[in-house]
Amino acid sequence: MTTISADLVKELRERTGAGMMDCKRALQETDGDIDEAIRLLREKGMASAAKRAEHATNEGKVATRTDERRGAIVAVACETEPVSKNDEFVGFVNRLLDAVGRDGADAAARLEQERLELAGRLGENIVIRGADSLEAHEDEVVAEYVHRPAEKIGVLVVMRGTPELARMTAMHISFADPRYLSRDEVPQADVEREREIYEKLPDVVAKPEEVRPRIVEGMLAKRFFAETVLLDQPWIHDTALTVGKALVEHGADVRRFLRLSVAG
Repeated sequence: MTTISADLVKELRERTGAGMMDCKRALQETDGDIDEAIRLLREKGMASAAKRAEHATNEGKVATRTDERRGAIVAVACETEPVSKNDEFVGFVNRLLDAVGRDGADAAARLEQERLELAGRLGENIVIRGADSLEAHEDEVVAEYVHRPAEKIGVLVVMRGTPELARMTAMHISFADPRYLSRDEVPQADVEREREIYEKLPDVVAKPEEVRPRIVEGMLAKRFFAETVLLDQPWIHDTALTVGKALVEHGADVRRFLRLSVAG
C-alpha cells in the first residue's frame, strides 16, 4: 500500500472540505493520486461536505410512525424547500425512520455515509436534527402529531388515556413547545435564576418586603412554569384549563414525550 503523507491528506482536505479520514482513505484507494482522490470523493458525495455544513438548514421534514406499542420520530433538515420535497431526500427520511423504528436512536449513526452521499448529490447541507423512539407499556398509548402541511415539527407522546386524547396532547406539545413534563424535572438552578430576576424587577422592589416572596412565586408560576412545563401550560383546546387539569378531568396523565423540529 502506498504511504500517504500528512501533507497530502491536508492538501486534499483543503481542496475538498471532506473529513480527514475520508481524505486518507481516498488517497489510499487511488495510490496517492490527488486528482483521482478528488473524483472519488465527489462520487461518494463527500467533497465539500464540510464547507456545506456551514450553510443554514431551516427547511426539511419531520416524519413519525406509530403502532400499538411503539413510536419513532426523525427530523432531517436541508437548505431549501425544493430539496425537502425531492424524492431522494424523502426516501432518506423514510429509511432513517425505518431504521430508528426498528433499532432505536443509535440506528441514525449507521446512515451517516448515506447522509454525506445524499448531500453531495443534492448539493446541499443535510442534517439529522434528531431521531428517537418511545415505547408504551401495557397501560399506555403512544400517539403522534406532525404539523402539516409544512411537516417541520413533530411530536411523539406516551400517556395513560385514550388515543384521541393522546393525539390532542401531541398537538398541544407541537404548538406550545414545553421543555419539561412537570416542575420536578426543572433544574433547581434554572428556577433560582428566574427567581433572582423577578426579585429585582422594579414592580417587585416597590412592594412591601413581606409580600415580595408571594409575588415572585406567582410570577414563577404564571411566566416561567406556564411557558416551559407541559402540565402548567394553558391547554390549547380550552385555555381556561392547564394541561394538567385537563388530563386530570379525563383520568389521564403523560408519561413521556418527544418534540422534534427541523430548526433544531
